Amino acid sequence: MAHLIFTQQLARFMAVPEVDSGAATLRAALDEAFAAHPQLRGYVLDDQGHLRANVVIFIDGQRARERILLNDSLQTDSKVYILQALSGG
Repeated sequence: MAHLIFTQQLARFMAVPEVDSGAATLRAALDEAFAAHPQLRGYVLDDQGHLRANVVIFIDGQRARERILLNDSLQTDSKVYILQALSGG
């Protein structure tokens, strides 16, 4: 099962879960995580259901390419990290 790990920065707002999912796409895995932990949705997705500008997702060490459809493929052993993007200099 793919393993989703959410940023520890969210810990100041809520318990930060790690979620296992058998989903084949990032969107489906996120939907499973949000069904179990609805409060996460607003921190990860905007009102249109797109990835927020300040959030970045890495799948097996590679940055997810699709920020709107979130249809990147997952493998059964994928590690998915969902974190806040950092900016500044």
